[in-house]
Amino acid sequence: MVNPRSSSSYRLRRSRFVVPPTIYRLALILLAFSVFLFLVSQRQIPVFDRGPSLPQKSSELEERLWDSASGYGYRPCVKPTHKYAAPQNQKHYLTVRSNGGLNQMRTGICDMVAVARLMNATLVIPQLDKRSFWQDTSTFSDIFDESHFIKALENDVHIVSELPKEMESAPRARKHFTSWSSASYYEGMSQMWKDYEVIHVPKSDSRLANNDLPVDIQRLRCRAMYYALRFSNPIESLGKKLVERLKSHGPYIALHLRYEKDMLAFTGCTYGLTDIEAGELKILRENTNHWKMKGINSTEQRLGGFCPLTPKEVGVFLHSMGYPSSTWIYIAAGDIYGGETYLSDLRSQFPNLVSKVHTESLATVEELKEFAKHATQTAAIDYIVSIESDVFIPSYTGNMARAVEGHRRFLGHRKTINPDRKGLVKLFDMLEKGELKEDTKFSSRVIDMHKHRQGAPRKRYGSLPGSKGRDRFRTEESFYENPFPECICPADHH
Repeated sequence: MVNPRSSSSYRLRRSRFVVPPTIYRLALILLAFSVFLFLVSQRQIPVFDRGPSLPQKSSELEERLWDSASGYGYRPCVKPTHKYAAPQNQKHYLTVRSNGGLNQMRTGICDMVAVARLMNATLVIPQLDKRSFWQDTSTFSDIFDESHFIKALENDVHIVSELPKEMESAPRARKHFTSWSSASYYEGMSQMWKDYEVIHVPKSDSRLANNDLPVDIQRLRCRAMYYALRFSNPIESLGKKLVERLKSHGPYIALHLRYEKDMLAFTGCTYGLTDIEAGELKILRENTNHWKMKGINSTEQRLGGFCPLTPKEVGVFLHSMGYPSSTWIYIAAGDIYGGETYLSDLRSQFPNLVSKVHTESLATVEELKEFAKHATQTAAIDYIVSIESDVFIPSYTGNMARAVEGHRRFLGHRKTINPDRKGLVKLFDMLEKGELKEDTKFSSRVIDMHKHRQGAPRKRYGSLPGSKGRDRFRTEESFYENPFPECICPADHH
């Protein structure tokens, strides 16, 4: 048998399929080059894909951090109805002493404008409280533009700078009007004009109800607050300068850091303080007669969400919300209790921490000189910077926080983040115990917790369930905290 592999024909066929070494090497080189090109192309695809998405993600983050809540087409509406009549030149005079700090006085003054209208009285420019905690000697015209105030309300109420001399000996009464009173209450009080020509009101705060007042009275309160009660020119000028300087660095946060001695003593909140500091606050609370609550459990206060956030807690909160450490933060507050000892916890996370007094990079000593000894005037500067900020965050509720939030709502629902203190304290305590880490999961929980706490339009809250009698008025949301719906209307509303 012939071996087929030894035949000449087989050798011929086999020889046709022999690959020369040079061609073989060339094929390997081509194959390797093809693989290289493929791998390079695969590396370029992710780079190309990531490129366009970076601005989009950055834009989305910027929008979440800085953009205002949607206004849903709502706008300010303060024009009086067709039934609103011009004021009469009344010979009855209402004199007022506005009590409290800046924003307590501001809301009280606006209430007194409405009361004068309801009682058909001429309002004398209010005297300001000089005996409060701040011991400020400022007059009305030191803080507010008095001529503008009178002119802006001339179609609403007759206002004079001082009581006419001929009225100094006129029959007068001193009247403590009942808190949160209705329009009918003041219409009934008008009967006092039969016996008196001058009525003096020693306290102006919370004299009017928040709800169930005629729409024209509510809108008058808004005209008084947001248009007539303008700050004096020196305050307005410095406030605007500070805003410009802050905005030159980009968007900024105005932080109402309510970590002041009086607030901590009043609330009984001593978390994170030394025993000596806690004792000092307790003595202040016990020695302040008009503070009714004396024995306060600090732990219960904090767990219930009734304590101001500490500077350290504010830092954790802002970081978890996504604000970068480069963010400029303006502290709208008085002296922080413990000073830099506690403020350093926040500054370590956000170095660009400034206020009107703690750094000359924002305001010079010369610029602050005329305001230095007037806490109410410096509070007015804080108010301006807070209103104009990209984001306003109060670490605790209070007269300023409520007034600023309401004003920002009126101006188009500018971003205002109200920390959920009760919810945050639970998370902070879990961090401290090591049950949570300050990571993306923690951040997501904080962000989700505050989705609906950023100043979007909503109607004013009524009284809390279960509240009875006149106490129910104390639990209502302040009109000046949220003037919706009387002064904020749909765009097509006439």
